[in-house]
Amino acid sequence: MSNPSSEPQPSYVKLAMRNMVRKGGTSLKHFALTTIGLLAVLIGLAYLTH
Repeated sequence: MSNPSSEPQPSYVKLAMRNMVRKGGTSLKHFALTTIGLLAVLIGLAYLTH
């Protein structure tokens, strides 16, 4: 573990990365689903507003 004084508030990205490494496959699957969902929303909005 890192020293609390040198890193009083670890960033969300570091926590997410650590969590992803610990959980393995399920987190990668959730990450992929989230990415696909966000892309689908963006593409849908772009199509509707085009």
